[in-house]
Amino acid sequence: MKLFQPTYFSPISQYAAIYGEKHIAFEFEDNYQKQTYRNRCYIGGPNGKQLLNIPVKHGTSSRKTKDIEIDYDGSRWYDNHIKSLQAAYRSSPYYEFYEADIIDIFKKEYKYLIELNIAFHNFIMDALQEDTLYTKTSHFNFEEQDNDYRYLANAKQNLTWKFPAYIQMFDGKHGFQNNLSILDLLFMEGPASYKYLLSINKMNP
Repeated sequence: MKLFQPTYFSPISQYAAIYGEKHIAFEFEDNYQKQTYRNRCYIGGPNGKQLLNIPVKHGTSSRKTKDIEIDYDGSRWYDNHIKSLQAAYRSSPYYEFYEADIIDIFKKEYKYLIELNIAFHNFIMDALQEDTLYTKTSHFNFEEQDNDYRYLANAKQNLTWKFPAYIQMFDGKHGFQNNLSILDLLFMEGPASYKYLLSINKMNP
């Protein structure tokens, strides 16, 4: 069974690894690490690669990821994320099909980061028309194991995978940007996104 870290609008590589699996596991017992895809994603904006970051409440560095709380601090930070998605993708072929569902999830204002990430994961799987089931880990294994894909949550990872190009909103200005958030692919390809995920699997066996 493949093991993953729940991340925020995960990069395409994560869903390429997930797609086609009947059952996966999500890591729930690890210690939280900063500067990872746990609370950030990258989209293709008008000015190039753009970071969307979820503010979290600060505390001891040894807190488990499942205990990390989102910091709303009297503000609706997600309004800025929604505006960024609109600026980048409102003219894309499929944005309007998914916008309402995304906004609805944001407005629930989940307390814990991992809850929000799982909610968006479920949304993505529905959009991909994929019925992969997931379980939660009950303990943390420090050692890497077979089918361990937790490294895909590392935003600084120098991933050597090959990514074929697909049409992006601003590729004429910035060129093709690989392994952005799964949203970039979904807004451009819609239900056909699975074909691209399968192509990545073939190129990176």
